[in-house]
Amino acid sequence: MERSVSQAYSLFRAEVVGVRQLTPHLRRITLGGPALAGIASAGLDQRIKLFFPLPGQIDPVVPEGPDWYTEYRAMPEHRRPFMRTYTIRAFRPELLELDVDIVLHGDTGPGSTWAGAAAPGDRVAILAPDARHSPILGFEFRPPADTEWVLLAGDDTALPAIAAIIEAQPAGRLVLAFVEVGSPAEMLPVTSAAEVRMTWLSRAGRPPAGVGLLREAIRRTELPAGKPYVWLAGESSAITDLRRHLVNDREIDKELVYFSGYWLLGSAIE
Repeated sequence: MERSVSQAYSLFRAEVVGVRQLTPHLRRITLGGPALAGIASAGLDQRIKLFFPLPGQIDPVVPEGPDWYTEYRAMPEHRRPFMRTYTIRAFRPELLELDVDIVLHGDTGPGSTWAGAAAPGDRVAILAPDARHSPILGFEFRPPADTEWVLLAGDDTALPAIAAIIEAQPAGRLVLAFVEVGSPAEMLPVTSAAEVRMTWLSRAGRPPAGVGLLREAIRRTELPAGKPYVWLAGESSAITDLRRHLVNDREIDKELVYFSGYWLLGSAIE
């Protein structure tokens, strides 16, 4: 996203206006402020980047020019803010509020560390689609008009996008959703007008990824007839393997499968 769509994105200042603990390891951060009037969101899995203040800072120091990524990389390390990519869980432009759900896994990364301690008044910068530019980019859930059913699959990191997609599906659409989480306590109710067959998969205390829960659950599932659309996101190797199974073994047209590695086993889970 950094280089290809930088001209359609701008930096917006915001502050925390609400914090809600959804599950033991998922926290909703509501951001607000007048600058959010300039943000546009067109997708149910709309990606943004958050910049967090460094220790001792109130506001993160962020690049101000149009080529933000080059400027960001050129910043001295002691001034360069931590940056992480998230999905907009909900955007209420009439209230100038934006929700981001962040997975908490202790002080093992800047996003989890910040979210675990976030409180009203804390400040961030958001790189998001600018309403003055077109087209709006940074989202991938785009089922063709003749889609007959949808398959969604991902781990904890994909849950905010999966939940937003499910909630927006129309009545009469069949949705098969598979979500891998750390424990039953992380399973959230998701409502929709669509016919949703939700399958929750618990790692039961095992480390994230590497356990093959998504692949095995889907391998055992009889898929519906008709034209599908598939959206997969989560740990990179697991999602790549799942996509390979769906394309090679289940013979789903690869053009109808979107997949994204949100994180990589052995790297920070953010």
